[in-house]
Amino acid sequence: MKLKIPFVIFILWTETNLFAAEAGMPQLDSKYWYSQSFWLILIFLVLYLSLSKFFIPKIKDNLDDREKKINENLDEAKKFSELAERKNLDYENEITNAKKEVIKIINDSKKQLDKSINQKKEQFEKELEKEIKKAEKEIFELKNNSSDSIKTIAEEISSKVIQDITGEKLNSSSIKASVTEIAKNKVGKYL
Repeated sequence: MKLKIPFVIFILWTETNLFAAEAGMPQLDSKYWYSQSFWLILIFLVLYLSLSKFFIPKIKDNLDDREKKINENLDEAKKFSELAERKNLDYENEITNAKKEVIKIINDSKKQLDKSINQKKEQFEKELEKEIKKAEKEIFELKNNSSDSIKTIAEEISSKVIQDITGEKLNSSSIKASVTEIAKNKVGKYL
């Protein structure tokens, strides 16, 4: 393909009677080809030099600056990402330490509360035991005193009832003996 192009150009250059040169197309007339070739080479040379010396270096510089800026941004983003990861780890460590501290505080508070509750419970049990002993003592005294009081009351009531029924006053020692015997048999069960 590359060999055909120069060959076609050579044939066109050497051919004096080209297709439409006589019909009014001066660019196909061979006498103008030298000047056309000169201007063609000059224009392409100016275009090539202007592109290679002015435009392409500016475009390349812009692309290099852009790539440099992108790399700087990526490096900066990587640094911020690492910083964020470190901050996140620090944050998680702080949270973990805070949780441990809260658990420790809760456990310490629980121990102190349990200790305080146990102390108050022991104190309450001691006071309750004192009150129970006091109540038992009072009940025992009341029981002993009530037994004598009951006997005395029973003797008085019995003597009054017998006196009211019979109209005669009985011997207080016989009433007392009867009440004592009944009290031994019956009252001892209930007191």
